[in-house]
Amino acid sequence: MSTITTKDGLTIFYKDWGSGSPIVFSHGWPLSSDDWDAQLMFFLKHGYRVIAHDRRGHGRSSQTAEGHDMDHYADDLAALTAHLDLQGAVHVGHSTGGGEVVRYLARHGESRVSKAVLISAVPPLMVKTVSNPGGLPRDVFDGLQAQVAENRSQFYLDLPTGPFYGYNRPGAKMSQGVVQNWWRQGMMGGAKAHYDGIVAFSQTDFTEDLKKITVPTLVMHGDDDQIVPYAGAGPLSAKLVKNGTLKTYKGFPHGMPTTEAATINADLLAFVKG
Repeated sequence: MSTITTKDGLTIFYKDWGSGSPIVFSHGWPLSSDDWDAQLMFFLKHGYRVIAHDRRGHGRSSQTAEGHDMDHYADDLAALTAHLDLQGAVHVGHSTGGGEVVRYLARHGESRVSKAVLISAVPPLMVKTVSNPGGLPRDVFDGLQAQVAENRSQFYLDLPTGPFYGYNRPGAKMSQGVVQNWWRQGMMGGAKAHYDGIVAFSQTDFTEDLKKITVPTLVMHGDDDQIVPYAGAGPLSAKLVKNGTLKTYKGFPHGMPTTEAATINADLLAFVKG
């Protein structure tokens, strides 16, 4: 297995396949780099070098009890890009991974980066506050934490079977393989990382981070996202970055890189090549 060791002594697992221009993928909560299978294989076939890591506490990386916040996530990503000496990379983040990419760019700069893509991403801020009245109530996230702590295994079946992929919508055709793969990835990670990660993705305010981003940024969001509601996320992020483009997908769910891979991959490729 390919791994790096972080400055606080953790092992971060990563995949590094192919050659050519690098594309780096940051996964969502509580998954792993395996969630990017459809994208990794697609871009590998198109001649790109594809890199994806398992976030600390997730997948095959160290199940540490500490450091489950956006600064540590961004620092781990920076350590990986430095280890691989990436230049001109395109960074793609889904959901929590979108927050990771935003914090990485704001905290570590854009010297190694050419473009960024935020897919169904958590920025600017998910939780409802006085300054963010359109956010979700705090008790929504408290409820997620309770389910992780009480019966993570069942919760990790309920979420992909229902709102994550939009399988709870009328006429939706559920893929048992997709659901089982979501469960498998979730259960590979550590409960403490996932519990703390809910605070990281819901309560981190990325507003000032987004304002620092100058590289071309594609913001992709489905208007039927039941996990990260569209109105409070994609359109706001696209306005805050200096060179942002918003692409809205009618009826697409939160997990659209998997369920709508053909569409998402084609649009990603056009942006990467453009």
